[in-house]
Amino acid sequence: MRCPFCSHTETQVVETRESDEGDVVRRRRRCLGCDKRFTTYERAEIALPVVVKKDGTRADFDPAKLRASMQLALRKRPVSIEQVDAAMERIQETLLTSGAREIPSTRLGELVMRELKRIDKVAYVRFASVYRSFEDVDEFRQLIRDI
Repeated sequence: MRCPFCSHTETQVVETRESDEGDVVRRRRRCLGCDKRFTTYERAEIALPVVVKKDGTRADFDPAKLRASMQLALRKRPVSIEQVDAAMERIQETLLTSGAREIPSTRLGELVMRELKRIDKVAYVRFASVYRSFEDVDEFRQLIRDI
């Protein structure tokens, strides 16, 4: 760790504390060059893949956008917030464990449909009808038969 005062590269950790949530480590350090003290914070950096849209543009993965689309499909359905949170966590875990730096938006849509199918069939049909943009009623009937 480089000292912010004198840029000396050797420091000593004087005190270490975890935050209440356990997601941040706070360290008090002392510079061995100028003897001044400063605080550093450590936090795990989670790198979710970039979403590649159908038109080829790229966008950062946005959990809020994912949640909004799921909640739109789940509107007025008897599904708890805990179920939605669990589905979101499963999707993000799948993205993290894939190790991919990019993911096509179609793959992300398939993950959402899989989770919606698991927690609420009506929400699944709602999401699929918009996501797959059916051309005629027969495609929609086929989706319902598959359920």
